[in-house]
Amino acid sequence: MQEPDFTLGIEEEYLLVDRDSLALAEAPEGLMEECAAELEKQVSPEFLQCQIEIGTKVCADIAAARDDLKRLRSTVSRCAAKHNLTPIAASCHPLADWKDQHHTNKERYNDLSRDLGGVVRRMLICGMHVHVGVADNPLRADLMSQMSYFLPHLLALSTSSPFWQGEDTQMASYRISVFDNLPRTGLPPQVQNWEDYERSVNALIDLEVIEDSTKIWWDLRPSANFPTLETRIMDVQPRLEDTLTLAALNQCILRMLWRLRNRNQRWRLYDLFLIGENRWRAQRYGVDEGLIDFGRAAIVPMPDLMDELVELIEEDAAILGCFAELEGARSIALEGNSTRRQRAVRQAAADKGADHADQMRAVVAHLIEEYHEGL
Repeated sequence: MQEPDFTLGIEEEYLLVDRDSLALAEAPEGLMEECAAELEKQVSPEFLQCQIEIGTKVCADIAAARDDLKRLRSTVSRCAAKHNLTPIAASCHPLADWKDQHHTNKERYNDLSRDLGGVVRRMLICGMHVHVGVADNPLRADLMSQMSYFLPHLLALSTSSPFWQGEDTQMASYRISVFDNLPRTGLPPQVQNWEDYERSVNALIDLEVIEDSTKIWWDLRPSANFPTLETRIMDVQPRLEDTLTLAALNQCILRMLWRLRNRNQRWRLYDLFLIGENRWRAQRYGVDEGLIDFGRAAIVPMPDLMDELVELIEEDAAILGCFAELEGARSIALEGNSTRRQRAVRQAAADKGADHADQMRAVVAHLIEEYHEGL
């Protein structure tokens, strides 16, 4: 079988913050135009007026993805600074109240507001999506079912949303808790082939329940607009390098699954009930409590799981040129992800006598600093 391109595309959603108060701020008139003047179609508004979305070009490898993502993050920051704003790349703002936000006056978002009612108003959340180039439709369907096993691992590494409306939710990813209120979310079904996938999607399209498959928001889906598999389960990353680590993991895991298929092998398909339990553990604990290894019938710490996973896909990382980024997964599992760092910043502020509001503002200041690392 001809090897897919395994190209990369990364989408990130950012929140806009006032530089003085550190509170959420709506994008002022002109900011989007200024960003678009430099980035063209690589930048767009999001559902809420306090959000902005970017997307890289089709990148041949992780090095190209780094260059483009760095340019996108830098441009958004520079344009926002003209309006005394700054972006942060966290899935929830530690202090903001969703009831104070307004959705963008755009046809797609007006339709979403009408169709989804009060549920969509709470979508004060940001994610990151990784597209990996797999043009063959039957292969996309086959890899989607096998890739589902690894989605909790990616979520666990990525969590960046422990706080909601000023409170510690005790969740590592509160974003997932909010997003799962929408229809057509969660783990993708284990389709037998591409025809099964199309049959299910077309059943809703023919009934005019949805207009196309962009209204299917599974954790992993075949992209409707690109010849890719799109992983959507991850929280957005404050640090650019952590984004690249997660992108490299996606790319290498999919190539490993393709490599097995080429040898007439495949990853074992586990019941979605079992994968869902790991998804919950990732949502609740991030990298702190480990995931279930169903083959061993044991809960395994994340550092051990990442050692095993990196070893499994080393061959693919060498070919794709992303071994250094892959090693970042080991570091996140050992040292902690954004959720752990945010809680540490809040605790440090509390230890110094800061009141609750100042503790939360310290977390926002920390997120601003991490967004700008390496730019």
